Amino acid sequence: MVIELDERDIERVASKVTELLRPLLKSSFFKEEGEIIFDVNGLASYLKVTKSWVYERTHLREIPHYKVGKFPRFKKKEIDRWLESCKIDPEPFPELAVEERRLSHG
Repeated sequence: MVIELDERDIERVASKVTELLRPLLKSSFFKEEGEIIFDVNGLASYLKVTKSWVYERTHLREIPHYKVGKFPRFKKKEIDRWLESCKIDPEPFPELAVEERRLSHG
């Protein structure tokens, strides 16, 4: 069975699909990355660390966060920026760095 649609029918279908998807696209599931807020569990999962690590870094003020009452909250955009600041670039010639360390220690 073959169904043929004319251009007006296709436009109506597309319009209805758009209408149905619009609320989903505005939902919190599809928030822009910068608007995502993590709690401690969410951040620990995102960074692949323990909750105690997150609490310790928060207590030491080493990680950007907000306090909502007694609850720490973290903006993904700020965490990503902080994470980038922790980046360690590789040595351009790792074998030379190893040799320099060996010579300086012994």
